Amino acid sequence: MTASTANHPTPQPRPAAPPPLPDPCPRPAEPLGAAGLARDITAELSSRLRTVRLHGFRRPTARPPALVAVAHGSRHPGAAPAVRALLARVRALRPDLPVHLGHLELDAPLLADTLAALPAAPGSAVLVPLLFGHGHHVTRDLPAALAAAGHLSGRIATPLGPDALLVEALHDRLLEAGFPTSPHHGHRPAVVLAAAGSRAARSARDTARTARLLSARLGGVPVLPGYAHPPPATAPDGDASRRPSSIAASLTVPEAVRALTDRGHRPRDIAVAACFAAPGRFADQCAALAPGPAAAPLGDHPALARLVLHRYDQALCARTGSGTQDIGAATVAV
Repeated sequence: MTASTANHPTPQPRPAAPPPLPDPCPRPAEPLGAAGLARDITAELSSRLRTVRLHGFRRPTARPPALVAVAHGSRHPGAAPAVRALLARVRALRPDLPVHLGHLELDAPLLADTLAALPAAPGSAVLVPLLFGHGHHVTRDLPAALAAAGHLSGRIATPLGPDALLVEALHDRLLEAGFPTSPHHGHRPAVVLAAAGSRAARSARDTARTARLLSARLGGVPVLPGYAHPPPATAPDGDASRRPSSIAASLTVPEAVRALTDRGHRPRDIAVAACFAAPGRFADQCAALAPGPAAAPLGDHPALARLVLHRYDQALCARTGSGTQDIGAATVAV
C-alpha cells in the first residue's frame, strides 16, 4: 500500500487561470441609428410617464362614450350604403371607438331603437348629426330623442356645417365633377351650393357661411346657396318638411342659377355643389337642375369622416354653460 502511494503521488490542484487582459483596442459600439434611438427614447418616456399623475386629470375610461351618427333617412337605394361607408371610414380612423347609426325617419335602425340598445352609463353617448345646419332636427328632435332614452345621458354635437373640413369635401367633389379651377376663354365659373334647407333662420345662416367659405376655397368664385324645397303647388299640406322655406330672401336652386346668370355667368359655367351626406330625393333633384357640372353627395369623403370625429371630440370637450345647453339629460352643443 505504501509502494502504491509512492508510485502514484496525490495530484495537486492546478492554479486558477489569470483573468483575461482587457483588449487594448476595444471595438466601438454598434451605431444605434435614428430609428433605434427614437424607439429607446419612446420606451424610456413611456416607462417614466406611467409613474406620473397630473393634478386634475383622470385616467381614461376603458370604453369611451359611443358615437351615434344621426342620419336623416331616405328611401333612396343609395342612401344607406353611402352612410355606412362613411361610418366605416370613421371606425377605421378610430378603431377603439364604438360607432352606431340611427335614422330620424324612413330607414332602419331608427334613432330611438339605437339609443334603446345602448347600455346605461353616465355620459354614455354623443349624438353627431350628419346634417349641415342648426335646423329643427338638431335643435329639437335630437334633444327630444335623447331625453326619451331615460337610461342614457349624453351630449349632442353641432352639425357638420359650417367647417373647413366640410368645405374641403365640397371642393373635392366639385373638381371630381369637372368644375374648372380657372376662367376658360373669358367665361367665369360660379357655383350653387345646394342644401336641403330649413325653416330655422340659423340653418340658413349656417348654409350662407358655408357658401362664403367655399367661395374663398375656390379663389373667389361666386357661390350662392340654393335650397331644394319644392314650390308651393307641389308641397303636400300634411308634410311640413316639404313645404317651401319661410326664410326671407332664400333661393331655390333654379332661382340661384338665374341669379348667377343675371350676373353674366353662362349656364354651362354654373355648377351645383351637393351639401348632402348621401344620395336622396333632394340630392337627385338638385343634380338634375344643374346647368353645368353636378357634384356628387359627400358620402365617405375622408374629410367628412374626420369632421364627424372632430364634432364628437368637440362635444366631449365642451363644458356646460360654455358652448353647450342642458336639456333634460342631454347636453346640446350650440
